[in-house]
Amino acid sequence: MKSGEKIYKTMNLTGAITLTAGIVITVIGVVTGVMTIVSGAMLLSRKKDILF
Repeated sequence: MKSGEKIYKTMNLTGAITLTAGIVITVIGVVTGVMTIVSGAMLLSRKKDILF
């Protein structure tokens, strides 16, 4: 295997891994945001039931 081909394959693999990690991080961020909004909405809807 030539040096240039080896570098190309390494760069290709690194790009694929980076793209996959970016997608996973984006999905986790969106899911966390939605869960936070839903949780906040539940708290606001039950605000009258909270006693201090």
